[in-house]
Amino acid sequence: MYLELQKKLGAHLRAVLKEKYDLELENIPLEIPPDLRFGELSTPIAFELARKLRKAPKIIAQEVVAALGPLEGFAGFEVAGAGYINARLDRASGVRMIAATGTGPLASTGIHSLVEHTSINPNKAAHVGHLRNAILGDTFVRLLRAAGQKVDVQNYIDNTGVQVADVVVGFLRLEGRSAGNVRQLLEDLRSKGERIDYYCWDLYAKTSQWYEQGSEEENAARKKLRYATLHEIERGGNETAEIAELISTAVLRRHLETMLRLDIEYDFLPRESEILHLNFWDAAFEQLKQSGVLYFETEGKNKGCWVMTRPGTDVTEGETNEDAKVIVRSNGTVTYVGKDIAYHLWKFGLLGKDFGYKPFFSYPDHECWISAEHGEVTHPHFGGAQAIYNVIDVRQNDPQANLVQALRGMGYIDQADHCIHFGYEKVALTPRCALEMGYEVAQEDLDSPYILVSGRKGFGVKADDLIDKLILAARAEVDARQTGRDEAERKRIAEQIAIGALRYFMLKFTRNSVIAFDFKDALSFEGETGPYIQYAVVRARNIFRKAGTTPEAELGRLASQQVSELASQQGPEGEDIWALWLRAGRRSLVLEQCISTSEPAYLAKHAFQLAQEFNNFYHKHHILTEEDPARKTFLLATAAVALRELIEVLSRLGIESPEAM
Repeated sequence: MYLELQKKLGAHLRAVLKEKYDLELENIPLEIPPDLRFGELSTPIAFELARKLRKAPKIIAQEVVAALGPLEGFAGFEVAGAGYINARLDRASGVRMIAATGTGPLASTGIHSLVEHTSINPNKAAHVGHLRNAILGDTFVRLLRAAGQKVDVQNYIDNTGVQVADVVVGFLRLEGRSAGNVRQLLEDLRSKGERIDYYCWDLYAKTSQWYEQGSEEENAARKKLRYATLHEIERGGNETAEIAELISTAVLRRHLETMLRLDIEYDFLPRESEILHLNFWDAAFEQLKQSGVLYFETEGKNKGCWVMTRPGTDVTEGETNEDAKVIVRSNGTVTYVGKDIAYHLWKFGLLGKDFGYKPFFSYPDHECWISAEHGEVTHPHFGGAQAIYNVIDVRQNDPQANLVQALRGMGYIDQADHCIHFGYEKVALTPRCALEMGYEVAQEDLDSPYILVSGRKGFGVKADDLIDKLILAARAEVDARQTGRDEAERKRIAEQIAIGALRYFMLKFTRNSVIAFDFKDALSFEGETGPYIQYAVVRARNIFRKAGTTPEAELGRLASQQVSELASQQGPEGEDIWALWLRAGRRSLVLEQCISTSEPAYLAKHAFQLAQEFNNFYHKHHILTEEDPARKTFLLATAAVALRELIEVLSRLGIESPEAM
C-alpha cells in the first residue's frame, strides 16, 4: 500500500510542478516522517526548488499545496516548518487497501536474473562463514522472485582449485592412498554413517600444516608438489584428477544436503573443470583481444603477459604500465580473473559456447543440474541472464571490479551495469560461543568482541555442528513448554526455531558488518531475534484459535461503516493501531528498497519492527474481551493483517512460522 500511494503522490507532484512552474523532474524525494503527527508521507522538494525558482521554500510549499487539490487515498496536504510538504492518508481507505493486499509473488516483470551464491570449495565441510553467504544469497533469490523476476540459482564449484589439490596431496602423500583406496574409503564411511566432508576437514588442516613443518628445503619441495598436483588436476585424465573428482563430488553432495536443512536449493552447479576442458577461455580470449581490452606486455615486470589496464591508471604512450592486471601469465596459464571473465560472458549469453548438463541432485519440486563435458540432450536453459548478482565476500572486491571493467571495455555496457558484486563481511565467534563449541580460548581472547576462525588451522565451526547445537538448545525450550505435544511435533518446532534463529541472525546485520555469532543471542525469545518474531506469530494465531474465527473471516468484515469510522479514529487511542496497519502496509516498499540496495537486512528489520508493534498492540488492547462488536471486529482485523504480514515477511527471509513455541 505504502509504495503504491508513494508512487501516486510522486506522479501527482510531477504533474503539478510541470503545470505550475514548467519544471520536469524525474524523481520527487518522498520520506516517511518519524512521527505520525507530521503525516504519513513528506517531501522536501520545496527546498530543492528554492534556488531555481528564486523563492523561499515555504512560499513554494504553500503554492504547491494549494495546487495539489484532492487525491484519492489522501486526506489532505499541509505545509510544515520552513517548507516541508506533509501528506496525510485517508485512514479508512488505507485500511481497506492494506486488508486487500495479497501474498505471494507480484506479476512477472520479464526480468531474468542469475544469483550465484554459496560456492564452497569442495574440499571439506561447510562452515559458519559459508552459511552467511548461502543465507544472504537464498534470501535475495526469494526477494527477487517475490518481485516477479525469473531467477536462476547457481552454485559455482571450483573443483580444480588449490584447496582441492591440498586435500588430494593429503590423500596421496600423508595417507598414501590410490584412487581405488579413496573409493573404498568413501564406501567405508558411508556404511558407518560417517562423513567425507568431516574427514576432509581434518585432512585439509593436516596438509596445510605439513607444508610448513619441514626444513626450508623440504617445505619448498612440498609447495612444488602442491602446484604439480594442481596442474595434474587441471589437465585431467590421470589418477590425481580421478581422486580430485571422487572427493569433490562426494563433498559437494554433503554441501547440498547441509544447505537443504536451511531450505536452500540450487538450479545449476557450474564446475571449473568444464570451463577449462570446454575451452571457455579460448573463446573469451579472442573477444578480449579483438576489443582491445587485453594487450601483450613486452617490457617490465609483466613482460610476456597478456594484461588489462586497471581503472584510473594514466600511462604515457610508450611507457610500461606496472599496475596493469595480469590476465594470462608469461607461462600461458590463465589467472582467476581471466577464467571469471569467460564464465560471466557465458552467464550473459555472450560467449558462443555452452556447458553439457547432467541431473545431479533431486529436490521435491525440481532437479539440480551439474555441468559436464558431454551431457543430456534435453535439459533446462541456463545462462543468458539480464542481471547477475555474485554473492562473494568483500575480499573479492578487486577481482569483481576487474570483471566489470573487462565487460565495459568489451562494449557490454548494459551487462557491466547489471553485474553486481553482492559483497559481505566475515563471520567470527564470540568467545562464549567458541567455548560452547569445545574450543580452547586463550585468556587474552576472552574479553575480545570476537574470535576469527581459520579452516587451514582447523579452527572453525562446521555448519552442521552449529545447526545441530541450535536444534538441541531449541529442543530443550520446546520440551519444557510443550509437554502435551508428541515427539515428532516437538522435534519439528525445535527445528523451525533453530533454523529461524540462525537465518535471522545472519540477516539482521548489514552486509558490511562483521558478525560475531553467539548461541544465546541468536536463540533468545526477547530482543531482535528470529524466535521473537516467530513468537509474535504464535501469539497472533492463539487469538484466532481462542476467538473461534479465522484471520480471513475478520478481514472480510471490514466493509461496514462503523469499522471505517474506527479506522479513521484520531488521537492516542487510534494512533498505535494505525501505526501497526501502516507498518503492515510497507511490505512492497521495503522489498523494493532491499532489491535496489542489495540489502536483505532492511526486510529483517521490518519483520522485527512489525513484531514489536504487534506485541505492543496485543498488550494494550484486550481483543477477546472487547464488548463493542464493531470495535472487536476491527481489533481482530488488525491482528489478522499483522499475522498475515508476519508470516509473509518471514517466508521471504526463509523462516517458517511455527504453530506453537
